[in-house]
Amino acid sequence: MANSLYDFGMIGLGVMGRNLLLNMADHGFSVIGFDKDATKTGALESAATPGTTVKGVADLATMVQLLERPRKLMMLVPAGQPVDDVIASLLPLLEPGDVVIDGGNSHYTDTLRRVKYLREKNIHFMGIGVSGGEKGARTGPSIMPGGDQDAYAKVKPMLEAIAAKVNDTPCVAYLGKEGAGHYVKMVHNGIEYAIMQLISEAYTLLQKGAGLNNDQLHEVFDSWNKGSLQSFLVEITADIFNQKDDKTAGRLVDMISDKAGSKGTGKWTSQDAMELPVAVPTIDMAVAMRTISAYKDQRVAAEEIYGDPAAIHVTAEMWIKQVHDALYFATILSYAQGLAMLHEASRELQMDIPLPEVVKVWRGGCIIRSSLLEVFTQAYQQNTDLANILLDKGVAYLVKSVEANTRSVVAQAATAGFPVAGFMSALSYFDAFRTGRMATNLIQAQRDYFGAHTYQRIDMPGTFHTEWNQ
Repeated sequence: MANSLYDFGMIGLGVMGRNLLLNMADHGFSVIGFDKDATKTGALESAATPGTTVKGVADLATMVQLLERPRKLMMLVPAGQPVDDVIASLLPLLEPGDVVIDGGNSHYTDTLRRVKYLREKNIHFMGIGVSGGEKGARTGPSIMPGGDQDAYAKVKPMLEAIAAKVNDTPCVAYLGKEGAGHYVKMVHNGIEYAIMQLISEAYTLLQKGAGLNNDQLHEVFDSWNKGSLQSFLVEITADIFNQKDDKTAGRLVDMISDKAGSKGTGKWTSQDAMELPVAVPTIDMAVAMRTISAYKDQRVAAEEIYGDPAAIHVTAEMWIKQVHDALYFATILSYAQGLAMLHEASRELQMDIPLPEVVKVWRGGCIIRSSLLEVFTQAYQQNTDLANILLDKGVAYLVKSVEANTRSVVAQAATAGFPVAGFMSALSYFDAFRTGRMATNLIQAQRDYFGAHTYQRIDMPGTFHTEWNQ
């Protein structure tokens, strides 16, 4: 009977769940999927590559019974209560030693709770981040597993088979204890927020600042993707400017509302960074700008009161070069903030996140894949415990090479009145980070003055308080 059992099961046959299963089947694994919606189970089977072993069922108990022991199954359902509901439905059907994976965008604190709860029942539980969207799931995503190492050993061959490959190396690795997989994915999404915000600001500066049309914008971003800014997000941005609108004679990008949506992972990154604490101002600003984008009526009213931005007085060719360099600078700073957050979380939350492995996993398949990750890989080869990539000499050389143009862009954008909060926050973070003595000694004096919060001196050890107003 063993030959008739399936290697892997999936709960939730939406686009991501279906495509991950089909990817596994294409690599020789027999797979079975469960969904209450019979149309989705049928879609799974009809989409299977001829000769592969794929089955869809609408009964959870049937799927569990048809899995090879120890069972290995993944949930791809909405984060929050739905995950707990599925676990509650699964528990009566499972046996000690079975492996349950949450492949959705769960908050890591929920993952920690579930790991402990299921450990008491001798069930292995793992949180795994999956990035790459619909296409990545089908052809090779970036996979970020964390939690139970014994469980990872059981699913490692499957995950390595389906992951994206860079230089024949799978973009998957064990990324730490307990909730580390979902934590790394959360920070990945925070960096994604930041870079998307920066690209949108570059778009504003090129379109409104230099008057570039969509054809010219396509050419600029396409050329940028062939150089040091090579990345998935720059690549798709070039494609977007070329997309015709089937309802008008123009381009689709011009007909899309400027109210941006979000699913909360960027907000989680900001919130959890403050809890550590660690500074991620460019990610914070990206979240804030999406929030401001929702104030459409207020923004339109304010535009009538305050007017439009002024013109940028620079040649288009020079401006394109300067904006390129500012985007490169701020993108490095976005990664720096996210990776610094992972470094701090690894220690504070005792998750043992291996940053060299994180940047390798992000090199392919994921939304923030970029040629810069090769640079960061080299940085971590020099120092595996690098607290901030800005401290690497190779990275520092790249940052300094584009610093002047970044300052020029931020200054001219601020003078003209263009909203470039992402660029500004990246530059301010950089300036604060490279300042040996900041002005926060004054803040410490103020805190002690009004609240007796004490301070430390630079010339002797100890904690001090002064009666300031005598």
